[in-house]
Amino acid sequence: MSTQAAALRFFSKTHDETVSLAMATRDYLTHANPEAAPGLSPIDRLRINCECLRLTSRLAHAMAWILAHKAQQVGEISLGALGGAQFQLAGQAVCLNEGEIDAALLPARLLELLEASRLLYVRVARLDELVRRAGPAA
Repeated sequence: MSTQAAALRFFSKTHDETVSLAMATRDYLTHANPEAAPGLSPIDRLRINCECLRLTSRLAHAMAWILAHKAQQVGEISLGALGGAQFQLAGQAVCLNEGEIDAALLPARLLELLEASRLLYVRVARLDELVRRAGPAA
């Protein structure tokens, strides 16, 4: 298998994982409404909503990065263009932050989704760093 084929397979697998996690997140957030649990204070509701936004931000930024790299692999954008700031992984300040909420307030499924999205984002961040270190010849 060529290097390009291996890279495309890798990006396809990571893309599929991201889509699957995004669909699970959509289903959970559509039906669970975690911030509506009885007895939560307004500030706790706000914090839960912030964690839901962190979850979706991680997925959106990871997907944008993956799609850009898949596009380069199939020749839709040049390697030089891929090195531009618009294709670097964004959102580190929000996406790598662990949040300031007591995990006991969060439903178990939301905690699972947050952890899965964090692991995915960290993996993509490492790849982004490797790509940027390698420079345009990568």
